[in-house]
Amino acid sequence: MKLLSIAIPCYNSEAYMEKCINSLLLGGEEVEILVVDDGSSDRTAQIADEYAEKYPTIVRALHQENGGHGAAVNTGLKNATGLYFKVVDSDDWVNRESYEKILHTLEELVKGSHTVDLLISNFVYEKQGAVKKRVMHYRHCFPTEEVFTWDQVKHMPKGKYLLMHSLIYRTKLLVDCGLELPRHTFYVDNIFAFDPLPYVKTMYYVDTNFYRYFIGRDDQSVNETVMIRRIDQQIRVNKLMVDSYTKHTSMNKRTRKYMISYLDIITTVSSIMLIRSGTAEALEKKKELLTYIKDTNRSLYSRLRFGLMGNFMNLPGRGGRKISVAAYKLCQKFYGFN
Repeated sequence: MKLLSIAIPCYNSEAYMEKCINSLLLGGEEVEILVVDDGSSDRTAQIADEYAEKYPTIVRALHQENGGHGAAVNTGLKNATGLYFKVVDSDDWVNRESYEKILHTLEELVKGSHTVDLLISNFVYEKQGAVKKRVMHYRHCFPTEEVFTWDQVKHMPKGKYLLMHSLIYRTKLLVDCGLELPRHTFYVDNIFAFDPLPYVKTMYYVDTNFYRYFIGRDDQSVNETVMIRRIDQQIRVNKLMVDSYTKHTSMNKRTRKYMISYLDIITTVSSIMLIRSGTAEALEKKKELLTYIKDTNRSLYSRLRFGLMGNFMNLPGRGGRKISVAAYKLCQKFYGFN
């Protein structure tokens, strides 16, 4: 059995996927690299097959009809044989020294007496054109290099949320909790970083800059113009996260606090993109999203709507919306939102 399975969702990734795969090959035989070709029309499938042929004990090429990022992650998880599971996007890569440390840590944990559900590490925003790279670390939030539970998690500011890039889950936990991401939907990495958390009991944090998150291409899903164009998918993910939170009537209070904070960020992003869209239809969708949250979970609605960010996102009139945008930009700068 492999120590770590790594799924790489690929859609028309010929220009950059080799850098990603090459960085992961350094893990050697302890690692299983699952290159998932999501119905690409370029050379992605051919490149995946070439790596699988060259490294048959490490790389597996999986081909499917186009189903989106979530469907590719689902395929990776269904085919994973490793004890732990990670997703690395095809335009990202990992740091060699940190990779070695992560694998050594996982190996030691597997040999130990405690099963760890989630391993957390840092990631770096590799923003195109930026001289200084911003690092998302958690050294003030989690105990370092020891097994811990939610009860030992310290205060997590808004800017210290967990993204897919920082997470390595125990594979069986993801299978047992029934994680399945929606097809043909962007922004599902938020669901991956959110839905399994109530099932996570034990964690381990390695303070190393492992994942390199490339950002800056005009066609990336996190580009603001692209997000506005795909706002219906952002709203869908927002609602699915509300549903997921609501179904867990009993959970650790610190898990609940963190999940509410994450939902606060996601709902704020949805709201600001709808405001920035500026159309009457978009503003109506903003109202509908809040109504959905209120009808689904009134207590959660109160926390989100009447918190600091919720108040700023719902100021009345055109002038209020301008203040909302200014407040969001201030929070973005202060908290370090992407």
